[in-house]
Amino acid sequence: MINKALNHLEELLVTFLMGAATVIIFISVMHRYLSGYEIPGLQDWLLSLNVGWAQELCIIMFVWMAKFGAAYGVRTGIHVGVDVLINRLSDRMRGKFIVFGLLAGATFTGIVATLGAHFVWENGAHYAFFKFFGAEMGDLFEGPITPDLEWPTWIVYSAIPLGSSLMCFRFLQVTWSFIKTGELPHHDHGHVDGLEEETPPVDFDPYGMDDNLHMRDMKHTMVGENRRKEQKPVDDDRRKDDLGGMPK
Repeated sequence: MINKALNHLEELLVTFLMGAATVIIFISVMHRYLSGYEIPGLQDWLLSLNVGWAQELCIIMFVWMAKFGAAYGVRTGIHVGVDVLINRLSDRMRGKFIVFGLLAGATFTGIVATLGAHFVWENGAHYAFFKFFGAEMGDLFEGPITPDLEWPTWIVYSAIPLGSSLMCFRFLQVTWSFIKTGELPHHDHGHVDGLEEETPPVDFDPYGMDDNLHMRDMKHTMVGENRRKEQKPVDDDRRKDDLGGMPK
């Protein structure tokens, strides 16, 4: 239940960040484009709006989207890996190398998450938490802020420990699943979520092109016509026998 909720939260966060960043970039570009036209009233109103923060916000959103999107990629098997040599090994040796690689990924992301958490804590998070709970702050470092949005930078940098921690968890999750089932997550790049693949009927001819919109292979078309002409007399004879020798 918790894992399912985490999956939905992960997908929702990445989807929201991607969609919001797209909308913000579109608004910023349209604002910059329309501000160049001398339209009475509209130009003055557009110039009064400050959207200089849009670029900085989109950069922050893309950083967060990349970190959590990387964790999503580990869970679904999207990441590209060079496994030419591993696939040529025996099943037993291949399994050992796969487990080693997954644990190496978990170790690396765990180290990045730990170092990132320490950096965020010393870069202003320590001061912010003590201030929020009313504790004695002493000479704690308040931390810098971003140039345009004037947000504390520790909030932006929190994507590193949070995203890397989630990646570490996903690597361990995939490792445990592989040990139990012997299978790795696989992503079909030709599949689109939400679209069901239709199964063609048994008598479907993918090369028929009966819509008259495509160029036809005249060689195979003539072969098909000749076969139909040869088959037609046989069908007529069968029809005569069924009707007592009288043609229909």
